[in-house]
Parts: sequence; C-alpha cells; structure tokens
Amino acid sequence: MSIKDKLPVLAPPAPGFNDRHPKPEPVGSPPDVPAQTEVETTASAPTSLNRRILSLYLPQFSMERAQRAWAQRGDAPPEDVPQALVTEGPHGRVIYAVNRAAQAEGVHIGGRAVDMRALCPVLQLEYADIAGDRAALGRLMQWSRRWCPWTALDGVNAQGAGLVMDTTGSAHLWGGEEAFLREIEGRLSTLGLSAQLAIAPTHGAAWALARFGAVRACCASDALDLRMSNMPVRALRLGGDTVLLLQRLGLKSVGDLVAVPRLSLARRFQKAPLGENPLLRLDQMMGRLAEPVSPPEDPPRFHVQARLPDPVQDPTPHVPELCQALCQALDGAGFGARRLRLTVYRSDGEVSHVEAATSAASRDAAHLTRLFEGKLDRIDPGFGFDLITLAAQQAEKIQTRHVNLDGRGGGEADLAHLIDRLSARFGPEKLRRPAMHESHIPERREAWPPAMAGRPRKPSTGAAPRPIRLFDPPEEVRVIYAVPEGPPAQFVWRHITHKVVRFAGPERISPQWWADRPSSRLRDYYRVENQFGARLWLYREGVMEDRQGREPRWCVHGSFA
Repeated sequence: MSIKDKLPVLAPPAPGFNDRHPKPEPVGSPPDVPAQTEVETTASAPTSLNRRILSLYLPQFSMERAQRAWAQRGDAPPEDVPQALVTEGPHGRVIYAVNRAAQAEGVHIGGRAVDMRALCPVLQLEYADIAGDRAALGRLMQWSRRWCPWTALDGVNAQGAGLVMDTTGSAHLWGGEEAFLREIEGRLSTLGLSAQLAIAPTHGAAWALARFGAVRACCASDALDLRMSNMPVRALRLGGDTVLLLQRLGLKSVGDLVAVPRLSLARRFQKAPLGENPLLRLDQMMGRLAEPVSPPEDPPRFHVQARLPDPVQDPTPHVPELCQALCQALDGAGFGARRLRLTVYRSDGEVSHVEAATSAASRDAAHLTRLFEGKLDRIDPGFGFDLITLAAQQAEKIQTRHVNLDGRGGGEADLAHLIDRLSARFGPEKLRRPAMHESHIPERREAWPPAMAGRPRKPSTGAAPRPIRLFDPPEEVRVIYAVPEGPPAQFVWRHITHKVVRFAGPERISPQWWADRPSSRLRDYYRVENQFGARLWLYREGVMEDRQGREPRWCVHGSFA
C-alpha cells in the first residue's frame, strides 16, 4: 500500500465561531492555526527518500506502566528500590523489564530470576502483564493520532514498545521537526512515559536512530548513508542469531556490511526470511526497498478537529462548529458523510468516541449535529480532554439537487433525515424498511433490511405481471371442477363460489433447491377473472406425476387491481 500525499486544505471559518469556542483545526496543526480540514488526494506517492517517517520508542513502557498501576493502588515502592518484571521461561522465571535502580545493581533483561536475586537480594519481582501492555500500546496508538493519522504499531517486547508515523508534510505545522519531536516528548512525559524519537526518510533508519541514536534525532536524505554507517548491525532489526553470526564474521556495523560484496551475502542468506536477511533489511533502511506505514485502518479522508486551551468535560458546545467545518470540506469535494465518528483525546492518554450514521450521504451541518443528541453522554471524559476530532469514516459522492424553488430538498431528503433521527434514538437495528429482494418465489421477494442500509435497490422485473397484494399465507380453495391442464372452472373461496370466465397461464415456478426441502413441490400460477370482475392469482401446488404421494392443492396467492 503506497502512502498518499495528505494536503491540508484551508476551510473558511464557520459562522458562529467566537473566542470562547476554539475553531476546528486539521490533524497536526498547532493551537494558533485557523480552522483547517485535511483532504486526501489521489496524487502520486512521494519517493521513499522524500518521505519523513517518525519512530517513537518507549524503552521502559512495561515497567512505567506497572509503576503507574502500583501508584494507583497505593503500594508503589520507592524509586531507589530495585524492581523487575518477570515471565515464565523454559527453565524458570526470566527478567522481562527492570527499573533504573535494578539496572544499577547489574540486573539485566533476559537473565534468570534466581541468578538476578542472588546478585541483588533486595530485588522485588512482579509478573509482567504482556497482554495488558499490548492493549495499552494499542490505546496509545489511537491517542497518538492527534499528531498524525498515519500511525501504526511497531511492536512491544522485553526491549520496549514502539510506534511508527508517516509525518510527510506535517512537521512544518508544528514549527519544524525539532519542535514536533519536543511536542511529542513533552506530551508523553505528562503520561509518565520516557521516549526516544527520531525522524528519517525510511522506517528502518528512523527505527535505528530512535534506539541507537540520541533521545531526539533528525536525519536528512543526503545524510542517510553517513548516519547509518556507524549504526550497529542490531539496528537492522535482525534476530539475535543473525546478529551473532554477523558479529562472528567481523561485521559489527552497517558500514561493515555495506563494504562486503552483495553477491556473497546474497548467497549466504538467500533462504533467510525477511527478519533474518541483512540485505533486505539494509535495502529497507536505505530506501531501496519499499516499506510503507500500514495503520490498522485507513485514516479518514475528511477530518477536522478543535484544540482546546484547557481540558473540558463536555464536548457539546463544540459539535456544531465541527459539523459546520466538516460539511464545508465535504461540499468542496462533492462528497457527503455516511458514517461519522466524534473522538475526544483525554489528558490521561485515553481515547473515547461516539459514532453516528446516515441512511443517505449528507452534508447538512444542522442535521449531522442533531444525530449526536443523546449520544455525547456516553463519552467518558476522565479528567478532561483538550482535543476533539470529527471524522467522516465513510463518505460518498453526491450531486446537489434543488427540488423546490426555495432551495430546500424534497420528500426524499426529509425521509432520510427522519430515518437518521429515529435510528440515532432507538438504534439502527430497530428501524427497518420494506425492499424488494431478488427471488422468483413470490413470498420471498419482499425483505425488511435495516433502514440505515440506504435506499433499497429495485430488483429486475420479469415479463410476467405480479399482483399488487399478496396473501400471507396463501389461502387454500376447494375446487369444484377443474379444466384439464388449466385452472379450476369453479372453486369455493371464502365461502363463495367463483366461476372462472377468463384466465392466463400457466407460469411454472420451481422450488429453490438450495433453500427448500426435498419434498417441496413446483407451482403453476394462473391469472383468472371471476364472474364478479375480480382478478385473482391462483396456483396449483404439485402435479400428479411428481410422486409426492398426495393430491395437488389449489391456493389464492394474491389479487390484482
């Protein structure tokens, strides 16, 4: 998947903005920038060395998360007490994470707990919550999208946790890459997380700088070769066995590896997978092999946000302005929203959101605002949030049509708005609408899909006419006299004797073998007119030679106008 350019497009300020309610801004814009909306374009993706990839490394993520949990329970030990997290290994407990006091005592990751306890008798041990670490990193990834929508996980293990962002074209909104890194580092420090950050033209280079470079590092494209040549071979994201093999061969740095002829290395590692092939990892680091940032879900195409000077508890006053700014962006691109997500970014690093949907694409700001009524109470504000975003998770192309002279829409738009409001209040699964279904069995042509699924598609119509009214279930009739190979000449239905004066047919409809039982019988339908002028739709179920062991029966299935 190639990374597309993300060009910020200025949107005119929405009416009703004032100093009290901050204006919506695009993702990645500083607090003093006017309202903006990000719109993805279909421009060609930048070359690999023109991209800017940010690697966020959290070396003490597991331990810092555990320390915060201990502090919330009120039993956190002093910082000068050696602490370690352990996991079960093949030969007993193994050290998974340590604090600074334990590091000073010589306790290291990967060592056996009994050996480390012998080295440091006062070492306190707790079991690591690896599943909780993965879940917490996923929540942190969602929260980190306040800076860049193209954010993905970069792994979590005993060596730490990481995130990766494609910040191409975004850092200048924060005053440059250095200021951008300081902003991220400062925000994470308020969450109690120590971080090392780096920006480089490739994912591999940024990963290496974040873990083996300075706390904050920026690498330009023309300096990539020089900066990477001094990196150890571990910076190539290789497995431990491969790193050990290269070191035994005297290849201790990336520069040493570059100096070796590629042919000899290619022969040695030709069957190695990506994570164990130093040549492939080297090509990724140097931008010769593509490595796009792949978030779990594509960022929304239309996205606006409001940055607040102080944390607040209620997003209600800001929803109308956000909807107005989003609709301006949708209108400019000729799109309408089908699914909306309102997200609040809490000051404690958590994210909470609510969603709304429409039965038809819409860019009516007042209507979209009403869809969030009664839903905002579901948001957990925590200790407050300072960022609110509104995104069109699903958008469709629409054409503007003015039905009335006053410029307002007609009944179709009013029906769509009514469906949206009722679904928002009672739930989308509670409201359904009739729709025709593709089936040659008459009683199966009518379905009741969710109303939010949009306007039902009309099925293809056959040549044979269908009655305007169907009886459910079909009503059986008593035949007095039947014409051979034709409809009954007389029959009793609803205690009245009917004489057939005209008929058309038959139209044979066979059972659906994939849905019906083997004992189901075919039907022969007739359009008949009785002596009173009523036109009915009759059918004979089964024929004598179908070997079902019972007589065919006649039923009235519908009536024509």
